[in-house]
Amino acid sequence: MSQENMEEQEKELENKDADTPDAENTEKSEASKVSEESGKEKKTEKKDKHRIEALEKQVQELTDKIAKEKDDYVRLMAEFDNFRRRTSQEKLNLVNVAAEETIKGLLPVLDDCERAMEALSKSDDNPAAKEGTELIYSKLTGYLQSKGLSKIEALGTEFNTDLHEAVAQFPVQEEDKKGRVYDVVQTGYTLNGKVVRFAKVVVGI
Repeated sequence: MSQENMEEQEKELENKDADTPDAENTEKSEASKVSEESGKEKKTEKKDKHRIEALEKQVQELTDKIAKEKDDYVRLMAEFDNFRRRTSQEKLNLVNVAAEETIKGLLPVLDDCERAMEALSKSDDNPAAKEGTELIYSKLTGYLQSKGLSKIEALGTEFNTDLHEAVAQFPVQEEDKKGRVYDVVQTGYTLNGKVVRFAKVVVGI
């Protein structure tokens, strides 16, 4: 073999030996790249997972906060509604009490009108006074009746402590009159079903 051929073969061997490490390095480099990319993906997935967990936690906190605020709002509205109804009822009661006191103050005027009419009925001296008194009494009773005032009809009825106040007792012979109202000393009245003045009566025994 000539010297030139031998030199060429040696060069080829050297080139092959030189090429072999480059191939290995290339494979190692590609494997390293794959490993790095895999590592990056894992890190990205981990970060995404933490981010999702953080967002879910935030959503849960906001949901709880909204639920609490809604509950507080419902409670507040219920309390306000109760307060409004209670205030309205108190105003109504105040008006009713004021009206009741006013009407109770007019009852003695009714008593005086009844006494005046009774006195005038026994005298024929002044028919105009009798007529005028009856007119005043009629207007006054009509107005009070429109406000809910009613007379307690007591004479001859069975004595009832819810409506009557016994001021005296009177012995009677008839059995059917015992325990009943024999006479009315003062007329009683109710206002919208509530007794504002008991009827003062004499009870038969």
